[in-house]
Amino acid sequence: MTAESTPQVDLFLLAGLFPGAGHAGTLRAAADYAVAAERAGFGGVWLAEHHFGEYGVCPSAVTLAAHLLGRTARLRVGTAAAILPNRHPVALAEEAALLDAVSGGRFDLGVARGGPWVDLEVFGTGPRRYDHAGFAAALDLLLAAVSGAAVLSGDGDGDGFRFRDVAMVPRPARPLPVWVAATGTPTVELAAARNLPLLLGMHDDDAAKAAMLRHHAASGGTTAGHVSAHLAFVADSVAEAESALRRAMPGWLRAAQATVRIDGSPPPRRDPAAYLDHLLATHPVGPPQRCARRLRATLAATGVRRLLLMVEGGGDPRRTLANINRLGREVLPALRAP
Repeated sequence: MTAESTPQVDLFLLAGLFPGAGHAGTLRAAADYAVAAERAGFGGVWLAEHHFGEYGVCPSAVTLAAHLLGRTARLRVGTAAAILPNRHPVALAEEAALLDAVSGGRFDLGVARGGPWVDLEVFGTGPRRYDHAGFAAALDLLLAAVSGAAVLSGDGDGDGFRFRDVAMVPRPARPLPVWVAATGTPTVELAAARNLPLLLGMHDDDAAKAAMLRHHAASGGTTAGHVSAHLAFVADSVAEAESALRRAMPGWLRAAQATVRIDGSPPPRRDPAAYLDHLLATHPVGPPQRCARRLRATLAATGVRRLLLMVEGGGDPRRTLANINRLGREVLPALRAP
């Protein structure tokens, strides 16, 4: 297997709150998982960002990324994803440039549109920043700010970003790469128009992900840097793995439905048990050989070369650390072998 075809395998950390854990303990555990990932041979970790709910207790993926970059030596750390409508894009670009500089280029910036959530009300950015045009304008300003240009300005042409010329400090030494989390066609097309790679979530199976990537290419995208996220849990048998996940995950998945929306629409009422059944049927769960086989199937079906493994599904820090170590010891070598 050539260096170009060898997949990069990273962790995907949501810092989800499971029964019996507190907020601070959950965040400290997430940091420990990243350190364990570096020791286990993973290439990087990507951090989710959520507000005002316990599905994920990390409100700033960039801040946690800074901490993890300081605790590790070679690990890449990315955001999957920073919610762009909640932030001023120039402020986010400054932080990305700072982390890129002090880490020696180990920071990866992924952004998401998010949803019509109460975040927009609390942070004062408003629904306009969430709609398609508002997200596109914010994304374009972010890209300009991380392009390496010395000077940045906002013309305010319908997007609300009006400001005089300013110097970009710190100025990136090169254009910083940006990934876009996509769950629907409009965002796929938006990313393709700017030739940005996609962050593909756990909810879609390989066929759905392959269809999104085909649409990205048909819409003009030529980048090959897409990333695919997967639930991953290693055990000696399928039954043992599924039993552990069925005990821990439904209650945690139910927390995702508590998100407060400001557009008057009810949140989607996905049955946690049925959704978990879907995940178990499509993701690398069970003995190491089965996990490796399912991940190789994803690589073949989608063409992606970067995988994110969500490892916290067992709900207990000791179980998660054991999962990370087994994935590193028993699954990564199988993926990297010819």
